[in-house]
Amino acid sequence: MHALIVAAGYGSRLRAVSPSKPLTLVNGVPLIERVLRAAREGGVTEVTVVTGHEGERLERHLALATATLGLPVQCVRTDDWSLPNGHSVLTGAAVIGAHRHLLMMADHLIEPALIAHVAAAPDAALTLGVDRRLDNPLVDLDDVTRVRTDGDRIVAIGKHLPEYDCFDTGVFAVDGRFHDALRASIAAGGNGSISAGVEALAAGGDARVIDIGDAWWLDVDDPRALTQAEAALADHDAHPRAA
Repeated sequence: MHALIVAAGYGSRLRAVSPSKPLTLVNGVPLIERVLRAAREGGVTEVTVVTGHEGERLERHLALATATLGLPVQCVRTDDWSLPNGHSVLTGAAVIGAHRHLLMMADHLIEPALIAHVAAAPDAALTLGVDRRLDNPLVDLDDVTRVRTDGDRIVAIGKHLPEYDCFDTGVFAVDGRFHDALRASIAAGGNGSISAGVEALAAGGDARVIDIGDAWWLDVDDPRALTQAEAALADHDAHPRAA
């Protein structure tokens, strides 16, 4: 399966650690490489990475790393990486087309089993891997995207939902119907975020979820999360379940 990885943003909260969030070292390994390794082990066979901020540096690194990763990786530069992340998705969509693929984030460490689980979900315009463990200690409640569901359908999504029953893990299975919903949302004056595209599909009952169970994941968005990641991976790197 093809995976589209969004890696274009500024990464302002990690700037004190690294000028490029995707290239931030996590126990000596760039964050983007950990994401790509997990993707490969989760069954991904081809990757498109959308770059933007520090794009040339990231693209050079990926060109060198591809051989050792054993995974075909192509890069495409988004025109304006200051725009919300949905614009990066559409940049990638213009290259890979409307066929079903995974959508992933360059700053989410994820174990391969989670990726495989989402990839195996029944066909839908969009299926989001969600974590229903509301007490997950690795989740930053001030930053995580919250989701409210009705069965396997998404009812609402956003960072500040007052009522929610699960968390967005940043791994989606999508196809051209999601791209169309995102384009329509932007045309109607939406903010251009991935969540806005999800909301557009959810309004018609076409956005679904799949429970990731006890799979491990962590959004590395600031120095605190980076410290958490390094502590967790010190143990994870020694076991087959490592992300």
